[in-house]
Amino acid sequence: MTLKKTLTIAGSDTSAGAGMQADLKTFQEHYTYGMVALTTIVSMDPKTWSHRVDPLPLEVLDKQIETALSINPDAIKTGMLGVREIIERAGKAYLDSSAKHFVVDPVMVCKGEDEVLNPDSVDAMNELLLPHATVVTPNLFEAGQLANMSPLKTIDDMKVAAQKIYDHGAKHVVIKGGKAFEDSHAIDLYYDGNTFYKLMTPKFETSYNHGAGCTFAASVTANLANGKQPMEAIKDAKAFVASAIKNGWKMNDFVGPVNHGAYHNIEKIKVEVEEV
Repeated sequence: MTLKKTLTIAGSDTSAGAGMQADLKTFQEHYTYGMVALTTIVSMDPKTWSHRVDPLPLEVLDKQIETALSINPDAIKTGMLGVREIIERAGKAYLDSSAKHFVVDPVMVCKGEDEVLNPDSVDAMNELLLPHATVVTPNLFEAGQLANMSPLKTIDDMKVAAQKIYDHGAKHVVIKGGKAFEDSHAIDLYYDGNTFYKLMTPKFETSYNHGAGCTFAASVTANLANGKQPMEAIKDAKAFVASAIKNGWKMNDFVGPVNHGAYHNIEKIKVEVEEV
């Protein structure tokens, strides 16, 4: 049996709920061969769970990318990149590869933090990553930053932001609204350049959602590598992460990760799609 190969260029979450650990778990659940080029190591203060971010030297990343590209990944995704030089290297990695798909998860903050890790990274993402992206998967905060808009509070705001992000070159835009809206559903907005779609699953009242964004983007990446068309890849990723969120679990007093095995082992969540 030959597996499709998926590469994540991302940071390490030492607690293993998000980052490249979430990506590799998700790749495995989708029966792809996951690889990683590590950009950053994130650890946590055990007493407060505040994040400690330690970037790796660029030359170390270069060696990892060189190795991974020699194995010819079918799809590549990005996660935490940080500074402009690493963002540039991630974009070049895709251009130097034979991969058919490039998924950009524009990570700008650590979970529990509320400031952009490197403010100049927003311009670098718009300039160096989005023109090559098959799919870009910002949350509401990240979409507002990429679109240079104030906080997104409505579906109409999301539509305006999606169009602006699309205009930067991304072929498909998914803005993750999740449970932010006063609705019985967790809502994401998908834009393919022609039509806006709401993707909806039931809203689950849980705080055990650590790693949901990474997991969603990794699922999209694996689905594309396995030959699914973008709409199908995104819809199926929404179902995968919804199952993972619903069945998330408490790890300690600070955080609870999603359950990456839930979709295949516990239950499949139905996704509703509606044009807007």
